[in-house]
Amino acid sequence: MSALARPRDGRWIGGVCAGLARRFGISANTMRIIFVVSCLLPGPQFLLYLALWVLLPNEKSSTSSAATGW
Repeated sequence: MSALARPRDGRWIGGVCAGLARRFGISANTMRIIFVVSCLLPGPQFLLYLALWVLLPNEKSSTSSAATGW
């Protein structure tokens, strides 16, 4: 399993669903469908998504800062 982070590629809005999908080893589209269906249930799903968007770090880029000189 990979670390929980928002990927730089393959994200739609904030990358939360793509990051969670990568962490749990499922398709990003499956995670998006799960999220949309969960929004039909009562609860703070949208607020949780916003919180994860703010709190989850971006995935580190594949090129290191040493390679660019910065």
